[in-house]
Amino acid sequence: MVSNLYSVHKLASDLVCQTNAYKLPDPTLGGKAPQYTKATTNGSSGKKYAYTTLITRGSYLAGVIILAHTLRKHGSQYPLIVYYTSGVSESAVQALELEKDKLNLILKKVDLLLPPENIKVWLIAERFTDTWTKLRVFELFDYDAVCYLDADMAIYNRSMDCVFDHEADLPSDWIAANHACVCNKERDPWAPDEWREENCGYTPLEHPSALTKPTQVTPESRPTYHLLNSGMFLYHPSKQLWDKMLHFFNTTEKLSEFKFPDQDFLAEFFRNKWQSIGWQYNALKTMRYWHPKMWRDDEVICLHYIVDKPWAGRVKEDGTAGYKGNDGETHTWWWNNWEAYVSERKADGNNEVLQLLKKYVASPLGEDGEQDPDMLAIGTGAQKFANNEKPDEEKAGEAESKNAEQPKVGGQPLRKKMLGERGHGPVVHPNGAAQMPQ
Repeated sequence: MVSNLYSVHKLASDLVCQTNAYKLPDPTLGGKAPQYTKATTNGSSGKKYAYTTLITRGSYLAGVIILAHTLRKHGSQYPLIVYYTSGVSESAVQALELEKDKLNLILKKVDLLLPPENIKVWLIAERFTDTWTKLRVFELFDYDAVCYLDADMAIYNRSMDCVFDHEADLPSDWIAANHACVCNKERDPWAPDEWREENCGYTPLEHPSALTKPTQVTPESRPTYHLLNSGMFLYHPSKQLWDKMLHFFNTTEKLSEFKFPDQDFLAEFFRNKWQSIGWQYNALKTMRYWHPKMWRDDEVICLHYIVDKPWAGRVKEDGTAGYKGNDGETHTWWWNNWEAYVSERKADGNNEVLQLLKKYVASPLGEDGEQDPDMLAIGTGAQKFANNEKPDEEKAGEAESKNAEQPKVGGQPLRKKMLGERGHGPVVHPNGAAQMPQ
C-alpha cells in the first residue's frame, strides 16, 4: 500500500516539478546572475531542507565548487553542507572557506568511517575505502529532509530543489534514489553475470514517461532492480535511523561482500525500502549513449560524471573527452560552467581562490602547470587504477602486514592515493545535434 500511494503522489509531484520548471539567465550569455538566500526552510511547508556532499581529497575540490556554483546558478534555496575529512589539504579547505558565503556552503569536518577491524573487505577500487564515510550524512538530525549529491555532479536546465517534492510522501525510514545501471556493455570482469542490458532498470524506459514513471522496486523484482546508485539520494535524517544503520554497519558480515561500499550498503540496508525517482535527478553521463531512448539533454537536472572527471582533463580540439573519448559533449557543459565561475571571480577581484584551485584543475591545452598527484587517478587513466582483484589468503595476509606497518595519524592508517572508479561507457553516440544545457 505504501508503494502504491507513493507512486501516485510521486507522479503528481514530478508533473508539478516539470510544469513549474524555470531556466535562469546564464551570466555567460549576458544575463544577470541569479540571487539566492541562505534560507534552509521551505516557505510553504516550513520544513528545513539541505543538500550535502562529501570530499576526502583535494582532487575533488573543483567538483564541489561547480556543484555548489550550479546549484546557486539555477536558484536553489538551500545550503550545501560539505563533509570533509583530514585527507583534504589545507589549501583546499582554505578555498572552501573563501567560497562558503558566496556559494551557500556549510563546512563540516568529520572523521573517516571505517569497517570494524575484523572485517576483510574487497573493493573494486581502493579509493572506495574513503566512501564509507558518506554514510555519516545521515547524522544531520536538525533537518527534515536532506538530498545527498556526489562531488562529481553538476546541475543543469532547472533547479534541483524540486527533488524535495518527493519527501512529503517518503516514509521516514526509506530513501528515494535511482537504479544502478547494470548494462555492463564493456563486460567488466568484476561484474556478476546478470549485469546485462536486459536486466538493467533503465532498459524498458523511454522518453517522456521515463521522467515520471521510473522502474519501481518490489520484493518480487529481479535482483538487479534492487541495486541503487548512491550518487544521489533523498532521506529523512533521524537519530533512530542512524542508530539502526550504525548497528548494522558494525554487526553485519556482509560488509566483506560489498564491492562498492556505501552503495552496496545502502541497497542492502534499505532493501524493499527505497523508491525510484526519475533518471534526471542522477543522470549518469554514460546514459547519454547507453540509454538514448530515455535520455534527453534538456531534461537533465543533475548530471553525474562517473568514471573520469571533467576537471581532470580538457576537452580535446577534436571535441572528444573521457577515457573512451565519448564524453566530449557532457564534459564541455562542465567546462562552460567552470569558465563562467572563473569569470565571476575575476570580475569580483577574487583571485586568491582561483590560485588555490589552480592545481586541482587541468591546465588549458598546450599549457603545463602544477597539478595535484591525486588528479592522475581521476583522469582518463582512471581505469588503470580500478583493477583490484580479490586477494587470496596469502595476499590478504601480506596486505594486513603492510597495513600494520603504515604510519598513523589520529589513530587511522594513512591513505594511499585515491583511485578512480571502474568505468562504464560504450562507443556509440546519440544521433543528431543536441541543444547544450545551461
